Amino acid sequence: MYKLAALLCALAAPAFATGLEIEVEGENGGGTVTIDLFEDVAPNHVAQITALAREGAYDGVVFHRVIDGFMAQTGDVEFGHLGQDMRKAGMGGSDRPDLKAEFSDKPFERGVVGMARSRSPDSANSQFFIMFAPAPHLNGQYTVVGRVSGGMDVVDAIKRGNSRSGAVEGRPDVMKKVTVTE
Repeated sequence: MYKLAALLCALAAPAFATGLEIEVEGENGGGTVTIDLFEDVAPNHVAQITALAREGAYDGVVFHRVIDGFMAQTGDVEFGHLGQDMRKAGMGGSDRPDLKAEFSDKPFERGVVGMARSRSPDSANSQFFIMFAPAPHLNGQYTVVGRVSGGMDVVDAIKRGNSRSGAVEGRPDVMKKVTVTE
């Protein structure tokens, strides 16, 4: 009876959520951004992001596209490492296959993390973006993978791009270290 009660208690306890801890370094300082990942909403996307983070693939990757009042994009593990030719940043992915869309009813609000993709809904790979402000036109069009739970002030301080495209000139801010949390 004791074993059954212990099992039932364990099943009733909340599961530990997976997340990311991102150490950002940049012109305006830096700090730590904590993201809670939505494994129940986008399990395949979360699995890909956490695998890349565990491998260290995101370490040293820049925020290559940052549009004031919209979002900050990063995660190009192929062409987005600090020190590479930044003209290619944002054009790559990883050596893993692209992902089938996992669209949901989660809205794109301030602090939401979404997966970047090309015109094809099934083309997300490694790149992701963090919202500065709500963007309802993205709802149901991009996969939501998580939400910033700490360090939104650090996100707000990320160096902005100078043009309409959001391309960052000079030295972009960088994800110095990305760690998976349990």
